[in-house]
Amino acid sequence: MKRLFYAAFASMLLGVLSGLFYREFTKANDFVGDTQLALVHTHLLALGMTVFLILLALEKLFTVAESPLFGWFFWLYCAGLLITTGAMVAHGSLTVLGEESTAAIAGIAGMGHILLLISLVLYFVALRPKVLAAAKAPAL
Repeated sequence: MKRLFYAAFASMLLGVLSGLFYREFTKANDFVGDTQLALVHTHLLALGMTVFLILLALEKLFTVAESPLFGWFFWLYCAGLLITTGAMVAHGSLTVLGEESTAAIAGIAGMGHILLLISLVLYFVALRPKVLAAAKAPAL
């Protein structure tokens, strides 16, 4: 449970810092327009902090971390989140600097999304038997 709490906290810090970076970087470069930097803040707060806090509540109810799949889920999810948001920072920074983003950045972001997908499937596979067991348990 502690690792979920610390992941939520780290995601919150990164989310707030990415918002600060977006504001200051665009201001320093006199940039007005759309950039993916504006979305990093929200992605880290929603896919990071909020998801980890929801998982923390689910852990209290179902002890999903007992599953051997949970470790795989956790590290793949963290890697996917960092790769995805890192690619967004790279793409957004290039936009602010007036440079073209490359296909490599889009490919890296795609790999981050694939890791997120795989990790979420692993989580549901780990959660399912816990939910089914809880449904069969007698009510108190």
